[in-house]
Amino acid sequence: MSFPARRPRRLRRTPALRRLVAETRLGVEDLVAPLFVREDVDAPVPITSLPGVVQHSRSSLVDEVGELVDLGVPAVILFGIPAQKDATGAGASDPDGVVQVALRDLRDRYADRIVLMADLCLDEYTDHGHCGLLTGSGEVDNDATLERYAEVAVAQAEAGVDVCAPSGMMDGQVAAIRAALDGASASHVAVLAYAAKYASALYGPFRDAVDVEIADGGDRRGYQQDPSNLRESLLELRLDEAEGADMLMVKPALTYLDVLARARDLTDLPLAAYHVSGEYAMVHAAAERGWIDGDAVALEQITSVVRAGADMVLTYFARSLAERLQ
Repeated sequence: MSFPARRPRRLRRTPALRRLVAETRLGVEDLVAPLFVREDVDAPVPITSLPGVVQHSRSSLVDEVGELVDLGVPAVILFGIPAQKDATGAGASDPDGVVQVALRDLRDRYADRIVLMADLCLDEYTDHGHCGLLTGSGEVDNDATLERYAEVAVAQAEAGVDVCAPSGMMDGQVAAIRAALDGASASHVAVLAYAAKYASALYGPFRDAVDVEIADGGDRRGYQQDPSNLRESLLELRLDEAEGADMLMVKPALTYLDVLARARDLTDLPLAAYHVSGEYAMVHAAAERGWIDGDAVALEQITSVVRAGADMVLTYFARSLAERLQ
């Protein structure tokens, strides 16, 4: 009896053969570490819903970034937790605001040894928890918010940021930020646009991390993407590229791998994906119960994001993966 050739199985026979023919290779250079820095603490504060992740103090952030540099992680992205919040998110653009101070600390200490990204949004800084300014009726005012985003971008540039990452999903945000940066002699600062950011149920632990609660039980469905829609996200990606984005992002990652793959076909710009807090927390929760091998699942998940087309992955697994990938 004859059988068809078993070529694929022959190439899976040993670990060395599997490494030789691997189509996707996850490396430390693919990782971006999201880090939280809090204004009113002098020691790291654990985040219960994000095991292993903390709100850093100013000094612990410097130490953490130094360890990431030594591991070869090429970039971090900073999120700030201010001591005071208000209706306009004043701390987001304050030259002495928490992220601007952290950027200066890191630039002074590590120079160009690591790429410094900063989230550019207002939700961490507003007392109502929305990503923009509100009208008298409580709606997000798109155009007024763009003016604030421009101010934040300039403040981050003056503090030493390499990449501004607008995440608020306001129409025209990339164009407004690019114009502000160019007008402030900061044309060297790149823009990573959260171009396809969905109104996902997977952001809960992140909101714990940045102490954000949306006022009056509200949500962000009026400006973030509808999880049902793909073509709309492709339109957002094209618009952000046309407005001058240097890099584009899909967020979340795993539940939107189809969007990521289509985005890869759509653009030649560097493409990022954010493996978000809920995706990370679920792996930890299942691993703690002994249901899965958490380390193996983390590696599998982040590899799948790269396989789908991401050039870089923002993930809370960045440090643990970097340690394993050495």
